[in-house]
Amino acid sequence: MADLPTETHRFASFDGQEIAWTEMGEGRPVVLIHGYFSNAEVNWIKYGHAAKLVARGRRVILPDLRAHGHSAKPHDPAAYPPDVLMRDNFALIAHLALTDYDLGGYSLGARTVVRMLANGAAPDKVVLSGMGLDGLVATKGRGAYFHRVLTNLGSFQRGSSEWLTEAFLKTTKGDPVALLRILDTFVDTPREDIAAITQPTAVISGAEDYDNGSAKEVADLLPYGLFVEIPGNHMSAVTRPELGDALVEFLAG
Repeated sequence: MADLPTETHRFASFDGQEIAWTEMGEGRPVVLIHGYFSNAEVNWIKYGHAAKLVARGRRVILPDLRAHGHSAKPHDPAAYPPDVLMRDNFALIAHLALTDYDLGGYSLGARTVVRMLANGAAPDKVVLSGMGLDGLVATKGRGAYFHRVLTNLGSFQRGSSEWLTEAFLKTTKGDPVALLRILDTFVDTPREDIAAITQPTAVISGAEDYDNGSAKEVADLLPYGLFVEIPGNHMSAVTRPELGDALVEFLAG
C-alpha cells in the first residue's frame, strides 16, 4: 500500500520560503504533519499509514516542515521566528482553501498541531501522536537534547540514544544547520490552552514512548481526548502497522 501514486507540490509560505507538500487520494482532506528530523515520506508514506487512509476514501495532505524534506532549508536565523511551523501550516491550509478537514501530527508535528489549535485552527477531528504533556508545556527540555546532538555530530558512542538520533538524521539527509534553527521556534502551550481544545482528539502513543512525557496526561487533560496505546517506542512506533490502523479507526471510522 505504501506504493500508491503520490504528487509533490510547492507554494510560497507567509514569508516567501518554499514549503512542499505531498498528496495522495481523493475525498475529505486530512493534513498530517511529520516529526523532527523526519519528513512526509518517512513518517506517513513509507510504512503505509497514508495509504490506509486513502483506501478509506480520504485525501491525505502531507507537508514537509520548513528545514525538512523537500521544503526550504534556509540558514538565516531570521527565517525561524517563534511558531514559524504553525504559521507555515496555517499558510498551507489557506493556500489549499481547506475548511472541512482533519488535522494530525507526530512528535514535533503533534506539537505544531497543538500550537495551531491554540491559535484558532478549526479542524473537525485531531490526532496527536508521539507527544506527551511535557513536550507541549515545556518545549525547551526536549530541545536541549537535539541541540546537543546537532552540535556534537560524530562524537557519540555507538548504540547510544544520541548515536541513534544522528543515524536517523543521516537516513533523512537532514541539514544540521537548518534543523538547529528550528529549535529556536518552539513555543510552550499552557495547560489551560490544551484543556480548551474542544475537538475530538485521539492521542496515540507507543507503549514505551517516554520521550516527551506522558501522552495519557494529554488525553486526560483534553475534554474529548481518547488515549490509544500501540506497540513501540518513540522511533519504532512510526514503523508499526498499528499506527496506521489507529489513524483509520479514528479518522475514517
